[in-house]
Amino acid sequence: MPLIQVAVIGGGLVGLSTALCIMESLPHCTVTVISEKFSPNTTGDVAAGCLIPHTYSGTSLHQQIAWFKETFDYLFKIANSSEAGEAGIHLISGWQIFKSPPKETYPFWWQIVLGFRLMNETELAKFPSHTFGQAFTTLKCQASQYLPWMEKRIKSNGGCLESRKVKNVWDLHGTYDVVVNCSGLGSRDLFGDQSIYPVKGQVVEVNAPWIKHFIRDGDGNTYIYPGISGVTLGGTRQKDDWSFFPNVQDSKGILDRCCHLEPSLHGVSIIQEKVGLRPTRSGLRIEKDLLNKNNLQLPVIHNYGHGGGGFSNHWGTAKTATKLLQELIPSVHNVYAKSKL
Repeated sequence: MPLIQVAVIGGGLVGLSTALCIMESLPHCTVTVISEKFSPNTTGDVAAGCLIPHTYSGTSLHQQIAWFKETFDYLFKIANSSEAGEAGIHLISGWQIFKSPPKETYPFWWQIVLGFRLMNETELAKFPSHTFGQAFTTLKCQASQYLPWMEKRIKSNGGCLESRKVKNVWDLHGTYDVVVNCSGLGSRDLFGDQSIYPVKGQVVEVNAPWIKHFIRDGDGNTYIYPGISGVTLGGTRQKDDWSFFPNVQDSKGILDRCCHLEPSLHGVSIIQEKVGLRPTRSGLRIEKDLLNKNNLQLPVIHNYGHGGGGFSNHWGTAKTATKLLQELIPSVHNVYAKSKL
């Protein structure tokens, strides 16, 4: 059986996890990840990496549950292995709090995380502006370690990483049998998807080693996530903002809101301010596509549009993309056989 040459466009969280999943699941595929940027210069490097999913309006709830569970189970195994330290994956406990009770007191993912329960009055007394809360243990990925760890695994499995920008997807035709598109916002230019847009996210990383529990406001706009090298304070959600530069007023707002939730952060020393552009659309695009040009065909699998839910869903969506690739392989072999006649 001839090897299938696969090009994965995109070297961020989604691209690397998809490439790794393909290599570990389909040994008859050789994989090259092609990207203009790799860690530490990707959107994933800015994210806090805490597994608390949000809802995608354009994707079925059943599918979202499956993606989150597959991702959680995969990372939980790593967290309980000798790889945990190098991969930067660990358990983290904390609170999600609300100014008024949410419509669903038990979110769709409550049985997937560990020890989910409603907060008691003593715990809520810590947050006088909030009336309702949930306590649970989830997983956190330190992106500065997790992304390089995946790169290392891809290379050790025989994969390649190429640092270059793909300006036209047809440039890959002839060299690769299948293209897997994990280019995020790059899909606007590469594939003409004008429905994807950036949501700018700004965070402030601070030195606060006494913070051991995460705190997340249920509106998703304010959060405190302790990590391995610092504590991530956030955040912002600015639609259609393409700027990669931190905004001074946004940083001040983040610090003020986080200090309101956790007064011990007053006067904390700032390590750095970071900005990332979340690739957002109404629903994730994970599907097969067949491009045609001058009697030529190029099979493509799309996997992008994760918005702010990349870490919570990346392995689940990688498995879905890998399954789609597996379904394509017989037709790719048929094309290969005909070319040899």
